[in-house]
Amino acid sequence: MSQPAAAAPASPPPLQGGQLVLATIAVALATFMTVLDSSIANVAIPTISGNLGASVDQGTWVITVFAAANAVSIPLTGWLTQRIGQIKLFVGAILAFVVASWLCGIAPTLPILLLARVLQGAVAGPLIPLSQAILLGSYPKHKSSTALALWAMTATVGPIAGPLLGGWITDSYSWAWIFFVNIPVGIFAAGVTWSIYRHRETQTKRLPIDVVGLGLLIAWVASLQIMLDKGKDLDWFNSPTIVILGLSAVISFAFFLVWELTAENPIVDIRLFGQRNFLGGTVAISIAYGVFFGNFVLLPQWMQEYLNYRSVDAGLVTAPLGVFAVILAPIMGRVLPRSDARIIATFAFIGFAIVFYMRSKYLIEIDTWHLVLPTLLQGIPMAMFFVPLTAIILSGQPPHRIPAAAGLSNFVRVFCGAVGTSLAGNAWNNRTVLHHVRLTEQASVDNPLFNQQIASTQSLLQLNTQSSHALFDFTVNTQAAMMGLNDIFYVSAIIFLLIIPLIWITRPAKGGGGADAAGAH
Repeated sequence: MSQPAAAAPASPPPLQGGQLVLATIAVALATFMTVLDSSIANVAIPTISGNLGASVDQGTWVITVFAAANAVSIPLTGWLTQRIGQIKLFVGAILAFVVASWLCGIAPTLPILLLARVLQGAVAGPLIPLSQAILLGSYPKHKSSTALALWAMTATVGPIAGPLLGGWITDSYSWAWIFFVNIPVGIFAAGVTWSIYRHRETQTKRLPIDVVGLGLLIAWVASLQIMLDKGKDLDWFNSPTIVILGLSAVISFAFFLVWELTAENPIVDIRLFGQRNFLGGTVAISIAYGVFFGNFVLLPQWMQEYLNYRSVDAGLVTAPLGVFAVILAPIMGRVLPRSDARIIATFAFIGFAIVFYMRSKYLIEIDTWHLVLPTLLQGIPMAMFFVPLTAIILSGQPPHRIPAAAGLSNFVRVFCGAVGTSLAGNAWNNRTVLHHVRLTEQASVDNPLFNQQIASTQSLLQLNTQSSHALFDFTVNTQAAMMGLNDIFYVSAIIFLLIIPLIWITRPAKGGGGADAAGAH
C-alpha cells in the first residue's frame, strides 16, 4: 500500500502558457491525423481501384483492413503503455504511422497497399486513447472538461476535412498524397510532443502478455474480415475458401471466449459484459457506429459511380457532416453533467433515423442541396452520440477497470465499423442485383412495348440498336443502384430505432462520469 502512496506525488504538474498551447496543438494533430485517415480514403476509393486495377468493391478493403487492424491493436494499449511508457509509446506510434503512410503512398499494387494499411491501422491503435490521457495530464483537474472539449473538436474535424481533403488531393494531384500528407504532420507532432513531454514519462513495469488471447483475437478478427470482404467475389459459402474462413472465425472466437474468461491476465476482460451499463452501452454504440460508418463509405462511392461527381465534389457533399458536430461539442460538454445521458443518446438515435429516412427518398435526378441537407443535419446527432454513450459505458466502473472497459468498448466499436462497411457494401450489391432483375423482367425482344421503347430511343437520339440497348442497360443499372441504396438507408433508419431500448436497460449516468468516461475513451 505504501508504494502507490509514494508514487502519487511524482505526477508532473500541469503545463502552462505557451508550452501548454503548443503541446495541445501537437497532441491534437496526432489525433486529427488518425481520425483523418479513417475517412480521407472514402472519396478516393474509385480512383485507387482504377489505378491499381481492382474493382471498387475490392477498393473498399483499403478502409476495412485499416479499421480491423486498428480494432485489434486497441486492447494492447494498456499493456504497451506500462511496458514502454506513455510518451515513448505515443511518439513511437506517431513515427510508425508516418512510415506506414509513406508505404501506403508508394504501394504499386492493391495487396501491398492493403498490407501497408494493416500496419497503419495497427500502429494507430494507441494514438486515440493516449492523446486523451496526455491532454488530461497536461491541464489542471478543474480544466479537464476544457481539455476534452478541445480534443473532441479536433476529432470531429476529421469527418469534415477527410472527404474534402481526400477529394481535392485525388483530383488535383494523386491519391498517393492522401497518405503522404501525414508525413510532415506526423513528424511535427512527434517532434513537439517529445520535446515537451520527454521528462514527463510514466513509470514502466514488466507485465505478462496474453499471447494466446492475442493470437486467438487476431485469428477470428482476420478470418471474419477476410470472409466478409471476399465473400461476394467467391460466391460466399459455395466457395471452400469462404467455408474454411467461416469455420476458422467461429472456432477461434469460441476458443477466444473460453480462454479470456479463464486467463489470469486476459488481453480483453470479457467479464465486463456482465454489467448492464457496459453491455447495453457498448452494443448500442457499436451497432450504431457500424451502421453509420458503412453508410458513410457508400455515399461518396455512389455519387462518383452513378452521379458522375468528381472526388472533390463528393468530398464537398459529405464534408458538412462535422459542422454541427464541432459547434455543438462544447455545448454537450456543459449539458451532459446536468442531464441523463440516456435521454441525450435516445435523441441522437432518433436524429440518425430521421436523416437516413430522408436519404431513403433519394432519386437519380437529385440535386446537390438535397444531398447536402441530410449530411449537414447528421452532425446534430453526431454531437449527441459518442460522449453520452461513453459516459454510460464507463459509469460506475472503479478507476482500475476504466482502461480495460474503455479499451474493450473501443475495440468492439471500431471492429463493428469495419464489419459494417463490408456488410453495407455486400447488401447494396445484393439489393442492386435484385432490383435490376425486377426492372428487366419485361425487357425482352418478344415484348412489343420494350421494342417500341427501344425504337423511340433510336429515333429520338439517332442511335443504332446496339447503342439503344446499351443506354437502356445503363439507365436500368443506375436506377437499380439507386433503389438498392435507398433500401440500405431505410433499413439503417429502422436499426437506429430498434437499438434505442439497449440504452434504457442501463442505469442513469450523470455528471462527472461523462468527463471521466471521455477521458478514458
